[in-house]
Amino acid sequence: MSVMTDDMKAYFDKDLAYIATVDHDGNPDVGPKMSLRVLDDSHLIYNEMTGKQIYSNIKDNGKAIVAVADLPTMKGYRFGGTATAYTEGKYFDMAKEWAEKGGHPAAKAAVVIEIDTIWTLDAGPKAGELV
Repeated sequence: MSVMTDDMKAYFDKDLAYIATVDHDGNPDVGPKMSLRVLDDSHLIYNEMTGKQIYSNIKDNGKAIVAVADLPTMKGYRFGGTATAYTEGKYFDMAKEWAEKGGHPAAKAAVVIEIDTIWTLDAGPKAGELV
C-alpha cells in the first residue's frame, strides 16, 4: 500500500480526476469522476452515480488507475490500485452524506480505491516515475 503526501492530496481539491478501468476482455475505459476525493492517506473514494461501464468493470475485476493533473503547472499524479464497490455500510453511508451535503445526485455505490502504486504525471524527464 502506498501513502499519499499532502501535495498529492491537494490535487483532488482543485483538479478533475479521471479513472481508468478494464473489462474482463481487457478493453479499457476512462472517465471523469467529479466526486473523487481523498478518504485517507492510502485510499480514494468516489460516489458512483451512473452505474455504467466503469462501475461494471470495477465489480468485475477491481483494477483501477486514477489520474489527476494541474494543466497550468503540467504536474500531477497517477494512482494505481484495487477498487471495491460498496452499496451498504460505512463507506456507502459516507457517500450518501457527501451527496446530500453538496446537493449531488444520490450514489448507487461508494467506490473505495486502495492505492498500491503512485507515479508522477509531470511533463519532462520525471514523467511516469514511480514515487
